[in-house]
Amino acid sequence: MLISFGCPVSGAWARPETITTVARRAEELGYSGLWAFQRLLVGQDQDLAPVYRSVLDPTVALTWAAAATSRIRLGVSVINVPYLSPAYLAKQVSTLDLLSGGRFDLGLGTGWSEPEFVATGSNPNPRGRRVEEYLTVLHTLFAGGTSSYSGSLYEIPPSEMAPRPAQPGGPPILLGGTADVALRRAGRIALGWVSSSRASIEDIARGARIVRAAAEEAGKDPSRVRIVVRGVLHSGPLSGTWAQIREGAQQYAEAGATELFYDPNWDPRIGGPDADPKAAAELAEEILTELAPR
Repeated sequence: MLISFGCPVSGAWARPETITTVARRAEELGYSGLWAFQRLLVGQDQDLAPVYRSVLDPTVALTWAAAATSRIRLGVSVINVPYLSPAYLAKQVSTLDLLSGGRFDLGLGTGWSEPEFVATGSNPNPRGRRVEEYLTVLHTLFAGGTSSYSGSLYEIPPSEMAPRPAQPGGPPILLGGTADVALRRAGRIALGWVSSSRASIEDIARGARIVRAAAEEAGKDPSRVRIVVRGVLHSGPLSGTWAQIREGAQQYAEAGATELFYDPNWDPRIGGPDADPKAAAELAEEILTELAPR
């Protein structure tokens, strides 16, 4: 199982100098990737965790991290498809992939925040068809040359998007979701699944089985399916001493995960908007060092 780390995008540590320092240090320590997430805004009446109160745009933050590094991969878990047209996102991620030298992984979801749907003038429904058409448009544009698409939700007139992403066929696409139909979709049309921050070991094991079974039914090699897990520290198996957290991480591997990223954004001492920036950065550095891959 690959070990990765959360990119500083939330709260007190989400600063340019911290992104640069964490990205370079993570690369130096051998982490596989840096993962960001998306949150546009918080409604006045929403009672959300501190991690969601102040969040950088993930593609911009990861572009900053890309400029400071040369090897570590860069991922987002997840961008919500209703908020952006697929053509606009294709341009953004193609640019990031090209500038990073082909190091970007794209996680997509359908969203859950009603204020964000209202603010973006979007509707997640019909979720299944929307995601399928969205991926088709992305793959069409990533392929280069003159292309077009006409579906029930999206349309691309005959046109060409250049430059292409650095990775042939575009960045690897993974899907989020917890319902059985979403898990099967991830196995069938994407390269894998990214879990939510609330997923238990049992959720990961069950999700991995469903995703891999769907991939096999679609004629894919289930052993190549990616299962990416956000590891929220001080929660579930990732609690206790550093050694106990490492042991807990192994439980995710046994449950079927192919990659785990420790995400300090979910620690209110780090990702909380009112935390002390200096103390947050120091604590994140300690976590980064103590949990580095061996």
